[in-house]
Amino acid sequence: MHVYSEFGGSYIQRGFELAFQKGLRRYVLIPLTINIVLFSVAIYATFHYTTIGVEKLMAWLPGYLYWLEVLLWPLIVIGIVLIFALTFTSVANIIASPFNSLLAEQVEIRLTGKGPIDGGVAGMVRDIPRIIGRELQKIIYFIPRILGFGLLLLFVPIIGQILWFLFSGWMMTIQYADYPFDNHKIPFRTMRHELWRRSGKSLSFGCIVAVLASIPLVNLVMIPLAVCGATAMWVDHIQSAMNRSSNHSLT
Repeated sequence: MHVYSEFGGSYIQRGFELAFQKGLRRYVLIPLTINIVLFSVAIYATFHYTTIGVEKLMAWLPGYLYWLEVLLWPLIVIGIVLIFALTFTSVANIIASPFNSLLAEQVEIRLTGKGPIDGGVAGMVRDIPRIIGRELQKIIYFIPRILGFGLLLLFVPIIGQILWFLFSGWMMTIQYADYPFDNHKIPFRTMRHELWRRSGKSLSFGCIVAVLASIPLVNLVMIPLAVCGATAMWVDHIQSAMNRSSNHSLT
């Protein structure tokens, strides 16, 4: 089997190539549609209710403090962007997770000719509780680390920002590389261990995904592209190595 690249970041391009191949496009369309619908509703609701909230706050303040509106809006916008980025991605990933798992399965079949046992649409429907549970497991793993690295980001100049960026990349890698692992029922801890063994490849992939996912509109298409790219990376660099290790332990 041809290995596409040793550089994890190149799998973003690989994901783009795979996502628009005939036979895979329909599996990309569902999570992409979910993202667009959620994003549109969330943007409208966020700014609609934010505007109402600011207007009520300004009406409550005495007239000589109206100048605070100039300061409030930038602070509110920054806060909303941060909260929105976290909650939108989390909610979108939970809702789209069964379809992302199916997409990862189809990419693996395209690349290897075979997929996970008990796969297909019926398998996806049967596994929905487990798949959503895995998403919640990721969130539980992320939250305390987000708080810790967030404090470093705020209070430790330069080093804190670098660590936050690397951690963001690690989160993106875990989020999207987990789908092929989970399709094969590989435990969450084992998945993290295997990705960390290939930390250079994992972080170069995740950091580029994190940068692209921070760009408005581009972030709408990043979820299916990242799933495709991460699955290709799994096939090229991880699956065969884990199979060899498992066979060796049995002999």
